[in-house]
Amino acid sequence: MAWNRLDDMDLSGKRVLVRVDINVPMDDGEVTDDTRIRRLKPTLDHILAMGGKPILLAHFGRPKGQHVPDMSLRPLVPALESAFGVPVAFCADSRGPAAEAAVAGLAEGQILLLENTRFHPGEEKNDATLAAEFAALGDVYCNDAFSCSHRAHASTEAIAHLLPSCAGRLMEAELTALEAALSRPERPLAALVGGAKVSTKLTLLGNLVEKVDHLVIGGGMANTFLAAQGHDVGTSLCEHDMADTAREILDQAREAGCAILLPSDVVVAREFRAGAENEVVTADNCPSDAMILDAGPETVSRINAVLQTVRTLIWNGPLGAFELPPFDAATVAAARKAGALTGEGQLVSVAGGGDTVAALNHAGVAQDFTYVSTAGGAFLEWMEGKVLPGVAALER
Repeated sequence: MAWNRLDDMDLSGKRVLVRVDINVPMDDGEVTDDTRIRRLKPTLDHILAMGGKPILLAHFGRPKGQHVPDMSLRPLVPALESAFGVPVAFCADSRGPAAEAAVAGLAEGQILLLENTRFHPGEEKNDATLAAEFAALGDVYCNDAFSCSHRAHASTEAIAHLLPSCAGRLMEAELTALEAALSRPERPLAALVGGAKVSTKLTLLGNLVEKVDHLVIGGGMANTFLAAQGHDVGTSLCEHDMADTAREILDQAREAGCAILLPSDVVVAREFRAGAENEVVTADNCPSDAMILDAGPETVSRINAVLQTVRTLIWNGPLGAFELPPFDAATVAAARKAGALTGEGQLVSVAGGGDTVAALNHAGVAQDFTYVSTAGGAFLEWMEGKVLPGVAALER
């Protein structure tokens, strides 16, 4: 896929509409995690350095086309100014006369933040008229919100057809990393997929078994596969009604030459709480009154052995209940192995989606991976092989 980059655009004196994702956690009007905000700085620094005027388009929450004061972007201004190191002006609308006046009054070296795009009902409908009103505020469109680009909205898809468009630094990094991991990977290629339910990752698993050499399945979804093989999983989280589907995925993997790794030993407990009394049993010997909460040490050794042999790893989801020590052991051990191999130059590791970032941060290795995506749904849909409308709209 080919798309214009910031370096391909003439930005001098231009009004640059930048679609960003600043849908960050807040508590009492204060940003509690500014990771997504800080990742935007390279794009905005470049636009300012080239003499452009950045105008931010963003959403917050799900106001469903209504003006919801609690979902205003105004409280984010201090966090943006702190992260970007320049003054950030705010406009209480994202289109129309007020926005036009705010853009006209934007001084050199400043950034303008427009109000929540989802306050307008046309945003989530990908309304052409609203997109044209957004486009009237700028000369260039830059999408730096990969995490929002799996939805065809006015500020991510329709607007890209109305102005000279490009990917921002963060978007470019996401696309480059994901294409390297799934479209043009160094082989052998492995995917590690964890999480609670098979039903939420059916398309993902079906796509991966056709593309990867090794597929490691962990977390609650591994219990469904174990049950499908006839093993008693006790009181574990398990989708028994998905047994036929699990067997179909195993058959599909065999036909595609994809080696699936399921737990051979598991850590079980009678209570779902941190520090609960636990024991390690073989995967076919789970007590009927116990639940599987983590992969066992033998399984971790097998996973690490696979990691030693592959050149590329895609990681999505934890191997166990990582938020409840000691049931974080398998996730931490495998993540640290992947991080170490990446640091040694033996592995290209790309991770993202759901609880993945939290799990890797918990293991202390997020910074050791080649790339960690903060995108949730967009990362998963890319892995599923779906076309992301906001990305497709940037194609040359």
